[in-house]
Amino acid sequence: QVQLVESGGGLVQAGGSLRLSCAASGRTISRSVMGWFRQAPGKEREFVAAITGITWSGSITYYADSVKGRFTIFRDNAKNTVYLQMNSLKPEDTAVYYCAADPGSSYYSRDHARNSTSFDYWGQGTQVTVSS
Repeated sequence: QVQLVESGGGLVQAGGSLRLSCAASGRTISRSVMGWFRQAPGKEREFVAAITGITWSGSITYYADSVKGRFTIFRDNAKNTVYLQMNSLKPEDTAVYYCAADPGSSYYSRDHARNSTSFDYWGQGTQVTVSS
């Protein structure tokens, strides 16, 4: 079992930054695929970013087109934590952000990472609100 706890959400003005954290417990996630998804009111949950476990060439990261160049996913294995650094935030980034994990996999293709059903464990979510 893996427990995921997100934190770092809040209210920020457009153009501002936030860093979300996803602390894992119950199992080491250093070799796991980790992802961030978000869900806005009235919309389906959508992919934001994912990071693979460490491979021979390092971790691989994937991003949704809507956040590429603004968001960065990274991990601190010593803290068993994955982060989502969000810069240049826009009102359309407003959503509940969820962390997800697949401890049984160390690599995903981009298409696999974008699919929420690929992940086995989810956090409770943290609200991000961007005001215009």
